[in-house]
Amino acid sequence: MNKKEKNDFIDVLNNMLEENKNFYLADIAGLTAEESSSLRRLCYKQNVTIQVVKNTLLKKAFDKNSIDFTQLDDVLKGNTSIMFAEEAKAPASVIKTFRKKSKKPLLKAALVEEEFYIGDDNLSMLAQLKSKNELIGDIITLLQSPAKNVISSLQSSSNKLSGIVKTLSERQE
Repeated sequence: MNKKEKNDFIDVLNNMLEENKNFYLADIAGLTAEESSSLRRLCYKQNVTIQVVKNTLLKKAFDKNSIDFTQLDDVLKGNTSIMFAEEAKAPASVIKTFRKKSKKPLLKAALVEEEFYIGDDNLSMLAQLKSKNELIGDIITLLQSPAKNVISSLQSSSNKLSGIVKTLSERQE
């Protein structure tokens, strides 16, 4: 790769970092060609983009970016792959699923909605994150629940309620 190609790749990485709110850095060193292909297929099925990057080029892309990525300097050692996805938990789910068959990939770090998660111990928590649509659905369900309870109570006891009102009106006479 010559200097111009490297600079072009750094610009491409920087654009990807700007466009995506979520990315994961993973170590896939030691995977066989077959395992690597299997991982890429799984990523494709889950709408996750994966690319092996040189740490120096990734560091330069971080430096060009408006976000402060200095927290990730310590993880930019060894083999690094970057995974992008619209859904925050998709790369974590891919890693977790793939690790049922293999010891790799290992999560080095993740940036999810402007929050850094460093280390493989965060993988389980990241895999359990709910998407925006799932959270909206949960909120709607919570908001509808009290109204549904009141309506169903009124409907089920409409005869009782009308009887109580009738009894109270007769009583006052």
